[in-house]
Amino acid sequence: MNDIEKTKKEKRAKRTTLTLLGILCLIVLMMIGCGQNGPAAKDMETGAETAEDGSEAIRDEATEEANENAKTGGDQNADEKGTDTSSTDINGAGENSTDENGLEIIATDSESESETDAKPVESKQPLTLGDERTDVYLPLLEGKRVAVFSNQTGIVGNVIEAGGEPLNLAERIPADGEVTYGPHILDVLIENGVNVTAAFSPEHGFRGSADAGASVSDSVDAKTGVPILSLYAGKSHYPSDNDMQKFDTLVIDMQDVGVRYYTYHISMYYLMDACAKAGKQIVLLDRPNPNGFYVDGPILQDSFKSGVGQLPLPVVYGMTWGELAQMINGEGWLSAGKNAADLTVVPCLGYRHQDKTDVIVRPSPNLKDMRAIYLYPSTCYFENTALSVGRGTEYPFEIFGSPYLEGAEGYDFSFTPKSMSGAKNPPMEGQECFGRDLRGMDTEQIWDKRIDLSYVIDAYQVIREHSPSVFFFGKADGEGIYWIDRLFGTDSVRHMIEEGKSAEEIKASWQPEIERFLEQRRPYLLYEE
Repeated sequence: MNDIEKTKKEKRAKRTTLTLLGILCLIVLMMIGCGQNGPAAKDMETGAETAEDGSEAIRDEATEEANENAKTGGDQNADEKGTDTSSTDINGAGENSTDENGLEIIATDSESESETDAKPVESKQPLTLGDERTDVYLPLLEGKRVAVFSNQTGIVGNVIEAGGEPLNLAERIPADGEVTYGPHILDVLIENGVNVTAAFSPEHGFRGSADAGASVSDSVDAKTGVPILSLYAGKSHYPSDNDMQKFDTLVIDMQDVGVRYYTYHISMYYLMDACAKAGKQIVLLDRPNPNGFYVDGPILQDSFKSGVGQLPLPVVYGMTWGELAQMINGEGWLSAGKNAADLTVVPCLGYRHQDKTDVIVRPSPNLKDMRAIYLYPSTCYFENTALSVGRGTEYPFEIFGSPYLEGAEGYDFSFTPKSMSGAKNPPMEGQECFGRDLRGMDTEQIWDKRIDLSYVIDAYQVIREHSPSVFFFGKADGEGIYWIDRLFGTDSVRHMIEEGKSAEEIKASWQPEIERFLEQRRPYLLYEE
């Protein structure tokens, strides 16, 4: 071999080595890039987390396809039951589907995969609320007289400007006037030329400052001049015939907390019922449910219906309002019959039921932070008993106590309720109460326990031993029903507490009906469980 050939051979070998090294570097870089996807981050604008433990967000392909259809306005698949379920596409091109219950759904896939067929894929899509998708719902409102059902929580996109240090919403949701929020749904509609003729308000009023159950008069929004029609102006919380004549389409945008005895969804139910009877269109702009990651509690029995319970739901039903509205319509819970409402749901994008999402505006005066919202399904049962649940303090539903527990072991935390905005003349006003402070609990502990009956069971037992002359459950109403029975939707829980049953035994008693409810609600779900 001559020197020239030897040199060529050495150069070829060098090039081969460099090529192999390049490929190896590329593989290493790809592996590093995959690793950097890392934990799903918390959305700093909306406060929504894509995964509760910081792990990568996983979604099934059906959900991804539904979200992609939502972004592109793509056609939807018809229901497999063989009926003609098509309706006009909102953009005038193609068709939207209606599900097996005859409900029109914007940007959802009616042929989603079963849990066993779901193939997890990474989701990088940020949370988008229904009210942010103006391109979807504004065309539905053209040429219509529009009424809005909302309150102080109807902030489009949950935009908040803290103007200082990051907010710790688990410890405190800002009070009115402390921060600057993004535009309200009422303002967005008017700015986009929508003819808004009225706004309906629920319990606590349009601004959310009135006491629980207090009468709130009709008024006029100072900024827009839109008439505000209060559903809590009198004894009936049902809209009047005169109010129903003022609009063609109802737009719903409100933050709820996903608990059956929280009254906002009952007002939505009454409005849906009235719209179905009057032939009015409903456009619901969906939002996440902060307690949407689980289902717990007994189902409401008909004989225990009241102002804090109208629908056969568990205490914590684990659905967004869009899903619940579809269930109300599809299950025939409206007086006009099954599928009587002309309902269109504009879903969120990038949301799963297991996501933990923050509430940026106090949904009512006495839910002042996220911990209170998580504890609410466990501590509200102290209402109208021998204990205070902390109304008239800065930490309602996170503390509880009673003058009758003074000196009782384990009940050494003390507080004194006083009259304040949102809690005028609270129970046990001016009396020193002795009880427990739950503010030291991590939110993860609350999530794991779900409805925790140990608080009410233990307090009941201690009251009986420490102050035997005091009747723990208070007074029955005119129908002989105690308030705790109204909240649970049955008297069986109270009876089991009196019989000395454990929290585990009581919770086991309602599991069969929970399983039936999970199957019943499944056709109406819009988001991955």
